[in-house]
Amino acid sequence: MTRADALAALRNPLAFIAARWTPQPRTVRRAALAALVMSVVIVVTGGAVRLTGSGLGCPTWPKCTEDSIHNTAEMGIHGYIEFGNRLLTYVLCAAVGWAIVAARAGKPRRRSLTRLGWAQFWIVMGNAVLGGIVVLVGLNPYTVAAHFLLSSALIAVATVMWQRTREGDEPPRPLVGKAVQQLVWCMVAASVVLIAVGTVVTGAGPHAGDSSEVERMPLDWETVSKLHAVLAWIVVTLTFALWFVLKAVDAPKGPSVRTRELFVILLAQGAIGYVQYFTELPEVLVGAHMFGSCVMWIWVLRVLLSLRERPAPAAEAPGAPSAQASLTNA
Repeated sequence: MTRADALAALRNPLAFIAARWTPQPRTVRRAALAALVMSVVIVVTGGAVRLTGSGLGCPTWPKCTEDSIHNTAEMGIHGYIEFGNRLLTYVLCAAVGWAIVAARAGKPRRRSLTRLGWAQFWIVMGNAVLGGIVVLVGLNPYTVAAHFLLSSALIAVATVMWQRTREGDEPPRPLVGKAVQQLVWCMVAASVVLIAVGTVVTGAGPHAGDSSEVERMPLDWETVSKLHAVLAWIVVTLTFALWFVLKAVDAPKGPSVRTRELFVILLAQGAIGYVQYFTELPEVLVGAHMFGSCVMWIWVLRVLLSLRERPAPAAEAPGAPSAQASLTNA
């Protein structure tokens, strides 16, 4: 590498990499999928921190203790769990960084993909700071709820980026009518409210995140849980209605398949929810319910995104030969 190359790499490392490396479309898709998977993993491990009572395993932030950046043996298993979850944030950053690099280096350059990657990066940074605030305020339930909601926003952006890696940049073409689109948007809105109320159930419930006296939301937990169940049935009903409508109007296969998959996921998630309610919230089932919430949210977005198509031009389609390759082979 010459001195000029080194200076160019320092000034704009992404452009430097893009000028020297062109990833395959499947590499970009896998990078986006890795970022999405890690955004779910960090939610599940964060739930494990709370469910094991390790939320204050590292009692301060950004260090683990006043004198150490990492946990110590004296802190026991809770310190290992909390610090381990903090370390996973770096893995998440690496996955998002890989998605940004792959998107930026892809040819032709797709600024929309790069922007989605950077959006994930800034959400991760903001949520890391918010996670530190959660620790500093002693697991205040309102900050814990905001922490989870911001993680849900990260999952949403990661899902959109993953979908966009499999599409072109042509203007989207709707595959269903306006009425069906409105029904789906109602389902999405109901799902957002369902997730938000779920954080209230958590904030008022027994799993505070630490064995010490932790503030809870001053609400009746059973009442909020029943409201959460009603909202879940509303989402299930809207999903079933959508499935029926798509069959009635003979919609393309994609939206029907995604809707059917979402319906099955909702039934499984509902079964877990009822079992955990009647068995006094065992930690394993609560963790499974958190994971199910992430999967449900991804599939709600997949249903929404399946309502339109954005085909890539023939020269940009995955596996299509380039014009130069065609001339070479002629």
